[in-house]
Amino acid sequence: MKHIFIKGSILIQVIAFMTIGVIILSGFIGWSTMAVRTARHTEYRDQAVQIAEAGLDYYRWHLAHAPTDFQDGTATSGPYIHDYYDKQGNKLGTFTLSITPPPIGSTLVTIKSKGSVVNDSSTRTIQMRLAKPSLAKYAVVANSFMNFGPGTTISGPVHSNGGIRFDGFIQNIITSALSSFDDPTHAGGMEFAVHTHVAPTDPLPPTAVPSRPDVFQIGRTFPVPAVDFAGLTANLAQIKTDAQASGLYYAASGAQGYHIILKTTGKFDIKKVNSLLPAPGGCTNAQAEANWGTWSINTTGGSETLIASDVNFPANGLLFVEDNLWIDGQINTARLTIAAATFPDSPVTRKSIIVNNNLLYTFYDGTDVLSLMAQNDVIVGLKSANTQEIDGALIAQNGRTGRNYYAAACGAEYARSQITLYGMLGTYQQYGFAWSGATFACPDGSTRSSGYCTRVITYDANMLYGPPPSFPLTTSQYQIVSWDEI
Repeated sequence: MKHIFIKGSILIQVIAFMTIGVIILSGFIGWSTMAVRTARHTEYRDQAVQIAEAGLDYYRWHLAHAPTDFQDGTATSGPYIHDYYDKQGNKLGTFTLSITPPPIGSTLVTIKSKGSVVNDSSTRTIQMRLAKPSLAKYAVVANSFMNFGPGTTISGPVHSNGGIRFDGFIQNIITSALSSFDDPTHAGGMEFAVHTHVAPTDPLPPTAVPSRPDVFQIGRTFPVPAVDFAGLTANLAQIKTDAQASGLYYAASGAQGYHIILKTTGKFDIKKVNSLLPAPGGCTNAQAEANWGTWSINTTGGSETLIASDVNFPANGLLFVEDNLWIDGQINTARLTIAAATFPDSPVTRKSIIVNNNLLYTFYDGTDVLSLMAQNDVIVGLKSANTQEIDGALIAQNGRTGRNYYAAACGAEYARSQITLYGMLGTYQQYGFAWSGATFACPDGSTRSSGYCTRVITYDANMLYGPPPSFPLTTSQYQIVSWDEI
């Protein structure tokens, strides 16, 4: 009996150990199976994202060959499904594309690509934003010498193909295509292509360029490649053609030009300007400027004739006038390019755009975008607002952006307080809204002989990839703006 008990106890122990072994082995097998599944799932997820990336690469290639096709070569709105094969011709999965075309005037394309694999339910989605950069990469870009006096504050990058004297404060990089130049504002030797006379005045070359964070917060670089200014002069003739086709076009007024008042309702009023304010007695062209005048609409009766009221903004965002143009008002969720020119092009017939009162956005996040393109000047007249704001890209194709010299004899408006520009400036000739001198004192202690005491230029970076309609671009190729998995 005792012997039988011992044998039975051994059997029980063997069974117990076998049971434990089976449990451990089953757990190991289960773990191994799960690890294999996890590894395979991870592999499939990696494969899914690679397939999604292949979809983005495919559509980048497609846009390189058909830059305006946002329907994948079809007439449908998508989504667009493509099979994905390996080099042996085995189907590995599919990518599904959803494409959001750019809004009017913008080049910003959004592409979503969802990758999926044949042997798994895994999917990965990647979103890429592509755009063509515009010449709004600068707050101010010029083809000639620029002189920024005291009281000037600029937030965005500045470039000139000529030299730059900067006596204000810039919070971004400032560049010139020159190494040195003879500053026309004073006598003396050659100076750095970008220099300042804020005390202590910069030394002369070949002395090392000093660091001046009090003026150039980010720094200055010169020489750099010149900006192709021909690219800045957008094809005004093409804008005219497009405005006549599906925008709005106004022929020569037969008078002084047109006056447009923009409204937040997506409409505008347009008037014919019959007469301009004559220069007051003693108010003469003291600086021998081209196209000098008060550039202000006469306030006497009959000076303007209403042509139409509450005209809808054009569907393609293009409005072209073949005459001089006065403009003011405010937009709300609008994208517009307003151009003034006449053809054939001649220096004696070129047209200008004048802004004497506020021209405003409602939103400053890229929703509102406006461009004023003038064949000649974009200027501010004598009867301009004492504190004035202009929002938008101002392009003077052959002339300049600025304000004429108005002496004290021109009236109290010769001295103005502050002008704020939000957007960017493109000017062929020297820019300027103020004139140096000691005729009147400004709040910051500086003096002027004419113009605005304070000039604030705030760069609108939204226009780099989301410019106004028909705005000049720096390249015809799309560039990646962002890449995200969603």
